[in-house]
Amino acid sequence: MNWDYANPFTRPAMPRPEDIDGLNHTNNAVYVQWCEKTGWAHSEALGLSLQDYQRLDRAMAIRRGEYDYLLPTQLGEALTLATWLTASDGKLTMERRFQLIRDHDQATVLRGRWELVCIELSSGRARRMPSEFCQVYLPVMATGSVSSP
Repeated sequence: MNWDYANPFTRPAMPRPEDIDGLNHTNNAVYVQWCEKTGWAHSEALGLSLQDYQRLDRAMAIRRGEYDYLLPTQLGEALTLATWLTASDGKLTMERRFQLIRDHDQATVLRGRWELVCIELSSGRARRMPSEFCQVYLPVMATGSVSSP
């Protein structure tokens, strides 16, 4: 597939009947949910789960989310959603990117970007990333974007 960055973390997706809206295509909110699930799956695959976030009293929270809906998808279409961590200051912030490709024609149907900030769960305030976050997330930062939203 023609991914925007090398070495994506991917998950399959397929619109179900309840995902289809009045315009007869996948509702935009469904893509946002898929991105959230894929972001968590990527973090867990790297070794940081929700339980780890709770234990550390820290989390990477979405400060800003942007989505470019490029093409519609239909009921039952096979799709592949990819994600990457693409930037970090190594202290407080990270960026996560998404790309959704329709399998049958390799068309990119969605690109997304999250600005993430590390927060203390108990207070909701921005706090420095714990060393565990830096050790897990920083080594997998993708570089060399082909295109961006």
